[in-house]
Amino acid sequence: MKKNKHISIRIDEDVLQKFHYVAKYEDRSASGQIMFLINNCIREFEEKHGKIELPPEKK
Repeated sequence: MKKNKHISIRIDEDVLQKFHYVAKYEDRSASGQIMFLINNCIREFEEKHGKIELPPEKK
């Protein structure tokens, strides 16, 4: 079972407020909006450059 990881970023307060506005407009939480954007970024990259192969998981 994969565990979700946590990341943190530093962000300007005005940008954060605008980001929350966009997320709410799109009917997503801030975390949901970030995941949406990350997944779009990965999908677009893989469409252009091919599938990203990950190393096997270490146990």
